Amino acid sequence: MNEPKFPTVVAADNFDPAKDAARIETAIKTKGVDEQTIIDILTRRSYSQRRDVAFEYEKRSKKDLITALKGALSGCLEAVILGLMKNTAQYDATEIRASIKGLGTDEETLIEMLCSRSAAELLEIKRVYKEMFKKDLDKDVAGDTSGDFRTLLLALVQVKALYEAGVKRKGTDVATWISIMSERSVPHLQKVFDRYKSYSPYDMKESIRKEVKGDLEKSFLTLVECFENKQQYFANRLSEAMKGKSAKEKVVTRIMVSRCEVDLMKIRTEFKRLNQKSLYQTIAEHTKGDYQKALLSLCGGDD
Repeated sequence: MNEPKFPTVVAADNFDPAKDAARIETAIKTKGVDEQTIIDILTRRSYSQRRDVAFEYEKRSKKDLITALKGALSGCLEAVILGLMKNTAQYDATEIRASIKGLGTDEETLIEMLCSRSAAELLEIKRVYKEMFKKDLDKDVAGDTSGDFRTLLLALVQVKALYEAGVKRKGTDVATWISIMSERSVPHLQKVFDRYKSYSPYDMKESIRKEVKGDLEKSFLTLVECFENKQQYFANRLSEAMKGKSAKEKVVTRIMVSRCEVDLMKIRTEFKRLNQKSLYQTIAEHTKGDYQKALLSLCGGDD
């Protein structure tokens, strides 16, 4: 079952990849680089159109577009544009890989990525991960995490098929929670949530907070939030990432790039409902320069 899409970035009409490629070539060659043209083109094309532009660029200049963009751009803008040159599953796989490679795991990214993706998305991410890195996602996650948190993430990655295990019984049966939470059929889980609410004075989140701690708690809460309303979860993440003086660019970039062709339109709506201020306005206040221009273009509008 494919979830309906609510993208902010869609295929451009009257698309001419050869013309786009020529404009990008000029923009890269310009002294000081014409970032605006690169942003205008690549943030307003669909992924398959960007691939066509890359193909035409290579034909023209005998150079690889991604390598050329790496050389021409830097910092947060580079992260956005290079992210857009991957399809959604490739981008997700790369972000997961980055969060478990190197010293210390970035648990927060791992939780966001694995707990917010649907079963179908996870299967595709797994396949692409193997293709790109010649490694098994399950093994990498297992090697990098521990305990119940690891079991949960692995159950999610493997997509295996909560209320009995909950508050009613002394000593939470974490295993049962993990299997129910990670079976991830959303309508079924919503029924479980409703039944659970009528069963116990706490709602689901309260009981999770009481029963489990640490990364496992964060994972369960993320799962619950995504089952209840995935776009609201992302809106909250964006909101949190732009609370302080300067934005947490990595989080903002990841959500904007990974969701712009999926459901960013709906995330935008949720964001405004939660914050009484548009996502567009919030980005404008918390970011600057070409990075800001790229994000605002991906955002697609101020409502």
